[in-house]
Amino acid sequence: MAFVYGPVPSWRLGRSLGVDLVSTDEKTCSFDCIYCQLGATVHHQSERQEFVPLAEVEEELRMLRGIEADYVTFSGMGEPTLASNLGEGIILVRRILGLPVAVLTNSSLIFRKDVQEELLEADLIVAKLDAADEATFQAVNRPVQGFHLDHILAGLKEFREIYRGKLALQMMFVEANKSHAADMAR
Repeated sequence: MAFVYGPVPSWRLGRSLGVDLVSTDEKTCSFDCIYCQLGATVHHQSERQEFVPLAEVEEELRMLRGIEADYVTFSGMGEPTLASNLGEGIILVRRILGLPVAVLTNSSLIFRKDVQEELLEADLIVAKLDAADEATFQAVNRPVQGFHLDHILAGLKEFREIYRGKLALQMMFVEANKSHAADMAR
């Protein structure tokens, strides 16, 4: 399968069936985090686009009807909110598999109204937040030019006001931010 993988064991989500709507050969992301398990970002971008036609994802999902999983998780080879068909993808997964849906996001586009509306369809959003100040954000997450921590924080707060699902913050502690843990918690 090209766009759906697993289920894989996840310490956060139990048995997780992955869906990759970015699915590029090389990492496509709005960040180039210093700790990313996928390595360096090759396609550093902030513009949303359709990477994978949903008809192809639908074919793969139909073959997996009845699969046992705790969540279907949107993640993969880059930032899932870069996929302009994410909201439709979440609805498609729910219709075909009837399983809870999670989205792992770096939070970079959470300030956008279209992204917020699409994320409302998911049961769980795991949002990254690795810094409490702009300098640390730039050093750890290395975002696309023009992205700032205050936009992400405002977007997360705004999204929390309208989202009725479970919103979890995920923080990765590395040498550059570990002394800021208390500030990050605040």
